Amino acid sequence: MAIIVRLDDKLYERRMTLTELSERVGITVANLSILKTGKAKAIRFSTLEAICAVLECQPGDILVFLPDTPQDDHVSDNEAGEPAD
Repeated sequence: MAIIVRLDDKLYERRMTLTELSERVGITVANLSILKTGKAKAIRFSTLEAICAVLECQPGDILVFLPDTPQDDHVSDNEAGEPAD
């Protein structure tokens, strides 16, 4: 399962740079970059609210949930440490 951050897509649609978003939201470029690259472990609702206000979008426009596929739920024999046939 994964949460995909689509901040780049919204920035492109709005013709806005990360630096401009940083200035308008009051968050460092470094922290926005961590979010943008999907390396963030969490986001505060207040941060998400500020980003959405500036980009005039909904949270679902920025964050997308991709559930596991059924074949991702099992571990292959080789991954489980079983000898290969």
